[in-house]
Amino acid sequence: MKSGAQSGKHSGRTISKHYFRLQSLHERLYSILIGPLVIVLGLFFLFKFLGTGDLMIHSISPFKILWATGATLGRLFTAYFLSLICAIPLALLATYNSWTEKILLPTFDIIESVPALAFFPVVILFFINVHFINGAAIFILFLSMIWNIVFTVVGGLQIIPKDIGYAAKVFHITGFRYIRQIILPSIFPEIVTGSILALAQGWNLIIVAEVIHTYIPGATSQNDLFGLGSILVNASAIGQTHIFVACISVMIFVIALLNFFVWQRLIHYAQRFKFE
Repeated sequence: MKSGAQSGKHSGRTISKHYFRLQSLHERLYSILIGPLVIVLGLFFLFKFLGTGDLMIHSISPFKILWATGATLGRLFTAYFLSLICAIPLALLATYNSWTEKILLPTFDIIESVPALAFFPVVILFFINVHFINGAAIFILFLSMIWNIVFTVVGGLQIIPKDIGYAAKVFHITGFRYIRQIILPSIFPEIVTGSILALAQGWNLIIVAEVIHTYIPGATSQNDLFGLGSILVNASAIGQTHIFVACISVMIFVIALLNFFVWQRLIHYAQRFKFE
């Protein structure tokens, strides 16, 4: 693999040896697929029992806002991990050859252009029937997030130098080994970029995703999902300015923390995988 990495360097690509030396196959599988899948399953069971919460805007406490923040983050990251798990295979399939590219990329573009909220009433009715109302919020967030990752990863796949593929053939790197040793490191910067865009899209949509009573005939705010978005909207509706300001402040604080401690570090780390 060292020879393969050196060939990548000669073709204008700086590929981090740290990635290949320190991560075993099991570690790569866990970080790319199994880890997010375990998190998704864990959060699924959490939300299965969480359901809707009693908002009780007049009695909102700091602890309740903290719990609401956790619920909102749980929905966002469940949708994000699902998007990541689905987006990478879709991007690989779309760029597999010229035929799939001509068929799938326009199809993805059309689907992405349709507002995710257009499906929301139908989505809500479906998840109400299966008694998993949190699934409606997670699914609509998933629909809004996935295309950010798909199209950025497609762009990353299209700029991989052909010399990388030639070097892989010379050293007999094919199949799943080619994906985990060549493709995944090559598109890592695009995965980070797409993830940032996806989470930003999720934050924009979380209020609508949690405030679902407007989509259910005869429903009230008590049918909303418990989270930062629903507390924020309902506090604004009844004039509880201090609760509204508290929720906005917490939301900004959480976004800033994620940006500083997660995304900035990942952006910096991704620089070693970029083509030069």
